[in-house]
Amino acid sequence: MTNHSPIESPFEQGRVLLIDKPLTWTSFNVVSKIRSAIRIKKVGHAGTLDPLATGLLIVCTGKFTKRINEFMGQEKEYTGTFTLGATTPTFDLESAPEDFRPLDGITEADLRQAALSFTGDILQMPPIHSAIKQGGKPVYLLARKGKEVHLEPRPVTIRAFDITEVRLPEVDFRVVCTTGTYIRSLANDFGAALGCGGHLSALRRTRIGDSRVEDALQLDAFIASVKDIRGQRDTGAGPTPQNE
Repeated sequence: MTNHSPIESPFEQGRVLLIDKPLTWTSFNVVSKIRSAIRIKKVGHAGTLDPLATGLLIVCTGKFTKRINEFMGQEKEYTGTFTLGATTPTFDLESAPEDFRPLDGITEADLRQAALSFTGDILQMPPIHSAIKQGGKPVYLLARKGKEVHLEPRPVTIRAFDITEVRLPEVDFRVVCTTGTYIRSLANDFGAALGCGGHLSALRRTRIGDSRVEDALQLDAFIASVKDIRGQRDTGAGPTPQNE
């Protein structure tokens, strides 16, 4: 009797998957879906994307999960949209806009000067609605209960901050930054610097190190490919879906 290698084996050996995270999915949702599809437990992602963000999510399987910290430390690139004239408690659209202010007198030159002021080495205050832990619990759980949250500013580097299109109250941007940078915080701080408030209304991660979203798989397509391979392996060996 011939023993066939299980479909899980290549993923247990280690794969780096580039996935284009769908809108409204959490990064954990993506990992859970992939874990279920490839039927191994050892699956993790290299850098969280918020539910309302899309774009590149690096997922490592099997023995390659040891590379997660390597990817997490790499430079990130984002594109997206800030909406000026209002703030939100979460700094994005997971909460309702408030504290509306006029945009009278704000020019494109003002926007570019504000972006320049955040370029380079800066201290950034993380959002209180984030997964940073305080007393062993994510601070967003404390914030939701109205409890006091203590966070310290963190050093980050904004290597590029370009204003790519202006159609007030919306401002499109491109940011290249070090790991640990919160684009939500940048949106809030950008609006504060202009005196009108602002929040993040769209975000897409386009690059992590040398990995680009153009090379990423759609999640549904990846899941379908795994199912196809299972069917192929009932009659013979098939290729393993992978990015690297």
